[in-house]
Amino acid sequence: MIYRVCKSFEIESGHMLSKHPGRCRLPHGHSRRVDLVISSPTLDASDMVCDFKALKLAVEDHLDQYDHALLVNSEDAILDELSEQYKDRLIVLEDEDPTTEVLARRIYEFVEAQIRTGGRYVDKAGNGFSLPEHLTLERVRVTETSSSWAEYARPVAQ
Repeated sequence: MIYRVCKSFEIESGHMLSKHPGRCRLPHGHSRRVDLVISSPTLDASDMVCDFKALKLAVEDHLDQYDHALLVNSEDAILDELSEQYKDRLIVLEDEDPTTEVLARRIYEFVEAQIRTGGRYVDKAGNGFSLPEHLTLERVRVTETSSSWAEYARPVAQ
């Protein structure tokens, strides 16, 4: 049996899809929901897969970089103009469009690294939290609109 938990976050972010033939190549934004699905074959000493607070502390700064930021492809023709205009809220992806699929993968890779290194975090009250290395990040789902989402997931074992 597997225990599974999900922690969700919300961010507002914009992007431009330079490879898109339609309107999505223009700057536009989304109210995104990011779901982290974590599993474990066992519960910890507190009878949890992991503390939701540990997940929040592990990713809140990483997700904040995307909040109210504009994501663009490094090959976008108007990158120079955008760099001047958006300065500290511009995220440039090297040779790839900032699709929802790419955003899900980037968040997955970050969270997976936090788990692999047994990340330890301290909240404002001084309480310690950790992400045990035995956890499995099953998937990251990023919702783009009320009817569309993309997911990046751990490959299914054969």
